[in-house]
Amino acid sequence: MRILVVCGAGASSTFVAQRVRRAAHERGLDYSASAGTSRSLPIDLDAADIVLVGPHLASELDEIRAAAVPRGATVVLMPDDVFADQSGIRTLALVEDALRSRPHADTI
Repeated sequence: MRILVVCGAGASSTFVAQRVRRAAHERGLDYSASAGTSRSLPIDLDAADIVLVGPHLASELDEIRAAAVPRGATVVLMPDDVFADQSGIRTLALVEDALRSRPHADTI
């Protein structure tokens, strides 16, 4: 599972990606997580199954979803308090919820 965490400049998404990657590793899940920005999104989408979008990009969510869905990626808006999730466990739960909601979840 390839997770892309997107924010405005890439700094906060880097922290979230590191935390969710660590939480997945601790649970024995073969997930990768990388950070991106809204500007790098067109390139980064080719390597993403799940796109976690920073809460400050909520106004761009429809555009991000329009770009991601045709490429098979699921888009999730992270909550306002995502940066307080120091362990990455709650953020990983967002990923797992999104996976269960995917129409073709059994093929991943």
